[in-house]
Amino acid sequence: MQQQVLIVEDDQDIARLLQVHLTELSLDVDHVFDGESAMDKLHQGNYAIVLLDIMLPGVDGLTLCREIKTSTPHISVVLLTSKSSEMDRIIGLEMGADDYICKPFSYREFQARVKAQLRHVRLLQAKENQATHTEQAPLQLGRLSIDTVCHEASLGAQALDLTATEFELLHFFAAHPNQVFSRTQLLESVWGYQHSGYEHTVNSHINRLRSKLEKYGGEGVIETVWGVGYKLNAKQLTQA
Repeated sequence: MQQQVLIVEDDQDIARLLQVHLTELSLDVDHVFDGESAMDKLHQGNYAIVLLDIMLPGVDGLTLCREIKTSTPHISVVLLTSKSSEMDRIIGLEMGADDYICKPFSYREFQARVKAQLRHVRLLQAKENQATHTEQAPLQLGRLSIDTVCHEASLGAQALDLTATEFELLHFFAAHPNQVFSRTQLLESVWGYQHSGYEHTVNSHINRLRSKLEKYGGEGVIETVWGVGYKLNAKQLTQA
């Protein structure tokens, strides 16, 4: 079965070029011009990836990104941005975007990034299927509880509102408490990426995960080990 990709781009020429490159990857491609049409399509289809232009008529791309990751967190969102819009890229990643591609881009880079996102989606689906078909008790680490069957996480009595990737990242850290992982190791284990060039993805997800934990008293749970990487500090989860 072909995997589906939705292009949300108001420039017909760019959209047509993207469709050609995606078709070469044997993907089933749909295209819409604005955010409202994109939401309609998302309610009808089963998309693995949404390629999302930031500058759209009506609902802008950043707002749409937030809505997609809130309603369908398992869908991978890749932002299409200009090289001059660094702040938009940062905001988009903070809103849950999985990656971004700067325009203009080479077709080789574009296809490589799409294939990386497809691997990431397949990895998440495989983990979810494994959790569904395997009797697993919730992982309990101090105040942190993670239920992979129900795909729920909580800190103390507070449920954590996490995207699919944030959930997998937190679960990976919790399964290896106090162990330090480099960004490359996290990319391979959580995202399924086998090469560098996506470090910004790790940084953005770590920052978002930290902010959500800190909201409920989880300061210092995800710790930076300078020059090495990140770890989950289990001691912080035993403190009231």
